[in-house]
Amino acid sequence: MKLADIVCLDAIVAQLASGERDKVIEELLLSLGKHKKTQGVDPKTLARAVIKRENEASTGIGKGVAVPHVKHEAITKPVAVVGCSQEGIDFSSLDKQPVYTVFLLLSPLSNPDKHLQAMETIFKNLQKDDFRRFLRQAQNRQEIIEAIRDADEDGN
Repeated sequence: MKLADIVCLDAIVAQLASGERDKVIEELLLSLGKHKKTQGVDPKTLARAVIKRENEASTGIGKGVAVPHVKHEAITKPVAVVGCSQEGIDFSSLDKQPVYTVFLLLSPLSNPDKHLQAMETIFKNLQKDDFRRFLRQAQNRQEIIEAIRDADEDGN
């Protein structure tokens, strides 16, 4: 599985408007909804589910990255959206540092294997220092798309 198979490239938010965790989650889900990737589920309903999951345990994994995610019965295949912040967002990360790159993932409740495959693909790439740096330095959606495509090519 490649990042470009999961990430809705049209929904990428290169400059997140909010600096607050819950608002960032809503902003990313509204972008997915605008691009018809929430499979008929109201983005605000999905946001509540993601925030509930986030309140149970932070998905701020450190190194400036967070991967909020949720499995939902209406979702039929994994879909993710990337958002970037120049200012940083408090995600209560493990390393106590701000988050600059958010990969939000929606997965089917009925197919946990697909969820795990998508998470593995995302985490495998986020472990790469260069990939994280390129995302953090990206100024627009096209630069984020290029970073994703480069990461997919390097993975082969």
